[in-house]
Amino acid sequence: MPTVKDVIVRKPSPQELEVCKSWPIWRCEPSTFDWVYTETETCLILQGKVTVTDGKDSTSFGPGDLVIFPKDLECTWHVHEGVVKHYNFS
Repeated sequence: MPTVKDVIVRKPSPQELEVCKSWPIWRCEPSTFDWVYTETETCLILQGKVTVTDGKDSTSFGPGDLVIFPKDLECTWHVHEGVVKHYNFS
């Protein structure tokens, strides 16, 4: 079972940025909610600040970050500032 330690947060390459721009956009106001990833999600954060926790560990990310969530991750999202992101499931 993956944990938050398996979440990858990094800056995208110029090529990745171009690909991300073609993905759908998701928006979320400040909130807290549980989420289970049934697929791997890759997203590019355009706006906002988020902390994701699995009950033991946490990771935070914000504008300009490319974030990869592993399939089967169970976590809680804490959206501190409204989020706008491009996303893709695979």
